[in-house]
Amino acid sequence: MELLLQKDLGSVRTPRGGDRVHKDECIYSFDTPESEGGLYVSLSSFLGLGRAFVELHFGKTGEPLYLHCKRTQKPRPPPVASEEAPPPKKPTRLAIGVEGGFDGGVEPVEYQEETALVILPEFVAIPLPNPALPPQVQASIAGIVAAHMASKQEAIAAWEGDKRKVSKHAETLLQLDNGVKVPPSGWKCERCDLTSNLWLNLTDGSILCGRRYFDGSGGNNHAVDHWEAKRYPLAVKLGTITPDGADVYSYDEDEMVEDPGLPKHLAHFGINIAFMTKTDATMTELEIDMNMRIGEWSIIQESGKELTPCYGPGYTGLSNLGNSCYLNSVMQVMFFLPEFKQRYYDTAAATFQDAPANTTNNFNAQMSKLAVGLLSGQHSQPPREEPLPPPEEGGGEQVAQEKKPPKEQKGIPPGMFKALIGRGHPEFSTMRQQDAQEFFLHLLSTIEQTQRTAPPGLTNPAHCFKYQTEERIECVVSGKVRYSKREDKLLALPVPMEMATNKSEVAAWEARKKELAAQKLRINPDDVVRARVPFPVCLARYEAPVEVPDFYSPAVGGKSLAKKTTRFASFPPYLMVQMSKFTLGDDWVPKKYDVLIDVPEELDISHLRGCGLQAGEVELPEGDAQEQPQQEVVELDEGVVMQLASMGFDVEGCKRAVFHTHNQGVEPAMNWVLEHMGDPDFTSPFEPPRPTPAAKTTSSAPSEDSVAMVMALGFTREQALRALQATGNNLERAADWVFSHAGELDAMETEQSQPPEQPQYDDGPGKYRLIAFISHMGTSTMCGHYVCHIRKEGRWVIYNDNKVAVSVAPPKELAYLYLYKRLAE
Repeated sequence: MELLLQKDLGSVRTPRGGDRVHKDECIYSFDTPESEGGLYVSLSSFLGLGRAFVELHFGKTGEPLYLHCKRTQKPRPPPVASEEAPPPKKPTRLAIGVEGGFDGGVEPVEYQEETALVILPEFVAIPLPNPALPPQVQASIAGIVAAHMASKQEAIAAWEGDKRKVSKHAETLLQLDNGVKVPPSGWKCERCDLTSNLWLNLTDGSILCGRRYFDGSGGNNHAVDHWEAKRYPLAVKLGTITPDGADVYSYDEDEMVEDPGLPKHLAHFGINIAFMTKTDATMTELEIDMNMRIGEWSIIQESGKELTPCYGPGYTGLSNLGNSCYLNSVMQVMFFLPEFKQRYYDTAAATFQDAPANTTNNFNAQMSKLAVGLLSGQHSQPPREEPLPPPEEGGGEQVAQEKKPPKEQKGIPPGMFKALIGRGHPEFSTMRQQDAQEFFLHLLSTIEQTQRTAPPGLTNPAHCFKYQTEERIECVVSGKVRYSKREDKLLALPVPMEMATNKSEVAAWEARKKELAAQKLRINPDDVVRARVPFPVCLARYEAPVEVPDFYSPAVGGKSLAKKTTRFASFPPYLMVQMSKFTLGDDWVPKKYDVLIDVPEELDISHLRGCGLQAGEVELPEGDAQEQPQQEVVELDEGVVMQLASMGFDVEGCKRAVFHTHNQGVEPAMNWVLEHMGDPDFTSPFEPPRPTPAAKTTSSAPSEDSVAMVMALGFTREQALRALQATGNNLERAADWVFSHAGELDAMETEQSQPPEQPQYDDGPGKYRLIAFISHMGTSTMCGHYVCHIRKEGRWVIYNDNKVAVSVAPPKELAYLYLYKRLAE
């Protein structure tokens, strides 16, 4: 055996701390150790390969030794008549598929594992364990077995956002020596008769009821009133105290917090945390209960309806990684489109062949992997209905023979793709919930970047969303106009709540809610009245003129009021429409409009086509850039940008707000956002203007290394130089600049050459049909859950992570993103 392995020992490595061990999934497919062929893990690179890809990897790398892992599910013992199925556990965490979270649809199973050392190219298999193997081979195998899976190393976590931070008051909390001792039970609010939802103030020991919720449940706000009067910051919810901790709220920081000194703080009032047990609902449990009772969750997920599961090509679900439903919904919709299938599914074999050995870092390879997983149907097979096995002897009376009900499909985990597309992004690299609209635009941007280095002849699927808008600005004083064009990929429509058609019913419902709250009664979800805003009203608000204050008009030689209107210069093959349902409440807390919008199945926006300069119109003179006072260069405060973005607003719009308010802080920027979030260009990529060439100071020439790095992104030397010069030789900003100005740079290159064979924008008629929509449940884009509905084969199909089924009542009125397909002439 040693002679057999001798020539290959030089390639054997043992995993170290920084190595990722892909022992859970193939880098080309979704094969796992449970797959029919098992998984082969290289003893050199620790990459996992399915049986169909081992020889491809060997041909690329020459790596000869692999640990073959095969897991087989053990048969489940039959139930006996004496055993009653326990009721499903109530979720205790805002998570999916994790302990205490919502059921991920996967039952726990036990496996029998078989391993072997495999030597390529002959596929010689040596069963393990085998003490005769060389020590370095045994050490490598032991290291692979002991290592964390790469997916675990990507920190796939729960669906509950960031971990609670330690309160700034925890270490220095003032506690009064007033002799207050709190009994272990029998608590009651000191100002009313409530005996639940009670909070113990950790400064003076007062016990008071919590906030009143919008449905009438909760408390009478006495704990909040006490904070406002005394300014004692920390309180703990009685009934949630256990040896592991409790719910602690900081009124000063206005959020749930961690208190490392909680045992000491409770002991001050005679409470021994080691002997406390949970008797009341935690805040997370209350939030879950509220969402399930009052929110849109049951409607959007079509809960309680008999849904027929779908299987086969194009009907494969995506498992939720704890916080990936926004990604799941967007990718299901994208791979429904023929353009994406053609680019990534039909070319998958060639993409895998041409990809580097480690495809975990190759975007095109991971897109093809996901395309094959979703569209091939191999991971979406109908479960076989099998009779229950006979009972073991002496195992008790068997339940009557019957077929097991069909199980939901497991879905394929998009962990490798999620880790790659989020790498380096301030939001998508985290495990927090994200905005599906922002991810959609980020996906298209990533496709644009990687397409520049793609082999010739492959179409860019992102182009099917691109269109041009025509902006018309009219100087009110002179009456002269200016036309310009810009690129866009998404139509954001405002939702004017003041135009609701059932305002009287909504007002009556709000009054009724107050009555229920006063009577301390709970709300019946069936009684909820939502505002109804007609879709044509939203469209009319978009096409209406927008006032532009402080517009510099060269016609009058100074600032003037201007009016801006936006029209379509081209109609794209697919139009993604976003309903802007998110705003800030009076308390500065992000919230979502609870609104129904009668979005049409067929949409005609032909009347919104721009016509350019009209007869009788006079153009504004050019040259205002020289006459306009030099604009100050503003370096955006990234902290303020991220703070605004965390409230659910588009990051490009947040950049605009910080720029136009000159870094004056969150409040001025927020006011700007609220005034301009309906602007057509609010979500367009934003690059702060730089000084005019005459005002620039002389800077050193960019380094050759920087030029080479920009050229590696698929640009010419001249384009790389221009990007670096425009950004002061800042390499990171140059990379962003070069992609945001790609069209302009390409036009430079083609000015003196023959024009491109195809038009830049695929234009057509302005009539569309709805083919998919993505819905959001929750109070903000930063939390909650996403599902999508897609029209397939003449019916609507719901994709709720791993669950794929025929839709019974598609909730089109409650959706967030709508995808329309352009109709032929």
